[in-house]
Amino acid sequence: MPYLSKVALNPRRRSALALLSNPHRLHAAVLGGLAVQPVAERILWRLETNTAHRAEILVLTNSRPSWEHLVEQAGWPGADGGEPLIADYTPLLQRIVLGREFAFRLTANPVQSVQRPDKPSDEQTARLKAGADTPGTPTRHRGFRVAHRTADQQIGWLLKQADRHGFTIPTAPTTEPAPGLRIDEALPPAPPVALTARDILRFHKRTGGPRVTVSTATFQGRLRVTDPDALRNALLAGIGPAKGYGQGLLTLAPLPEEAPRG
Repeated sequence: MPYLSKVALNPRRRSALALLSNPHRLHAAVLGGLAVQPVAERILWRLETNTAHRAEILVLTNSRPSWEHLVEQAGWPGADGGEPLIADYTPLLQRIVLGREFAFRLTANPVQSVQRPDKPSDEQTARLKAGADTPGTPTRHRGFRVAHRTADQQIGWLLKQADRHGFTIPTAPTTEPAPGLRIDEALPPAPPVALTARDILRFHKRTGGPRVTVSTATFQGRLRVTDPDALRNALLAGIGPAKGYGQGLLTLAPLPEEAPRG
């Protein structure tokens, strides 16, 4: 049975800052919430920093976790609003049916595979050199993952992922021009998705080790289910690479017009 957790961290605590500044450390702390070690199940997580003086981690696990260690180490132990929330994910999975629409949020690592990067990293340069220096190495090698850098590239990547993962992003009608303004051609409809944040994470897995660089993009918008089974799999398995560094967790919510009224 999958569970979705929300864990609040206090960025004013030194131990929390150490976790928030390094996705590798934060991933290790997340794995510590599961009783069965070493962890063999797929773990997805995402860091949310939209609220001042507070950070939240969303974590999707297959077994029920315990977050006491994170609260004690980096949260607000014993305080109102400091307790983790753990919810059964099954009801959401059951609501995914063909044609239904949801609001969505996804932080991911949009990449493409190329044979030779224009600006290779130190690790990529070493791989290229190792291949050139090894006798008998075939000319064609496994491709390199290279980040999409521009907003257009990242949105394009998301639209391609939608086709593979059981959903589409429906086009939104274009707003009519204001009175008195004239346009020569009709504006094409645009997909209702926004790129709300872009970042480049740089950190070390260990002291003195190579630096890891992960380009991230956060998407928010509206989707329509085209293949319920594929979308459920995307929710549970994630989208794109770098999942161990907090990328790939897709979350859904009812659209405002579907939300229960008080």
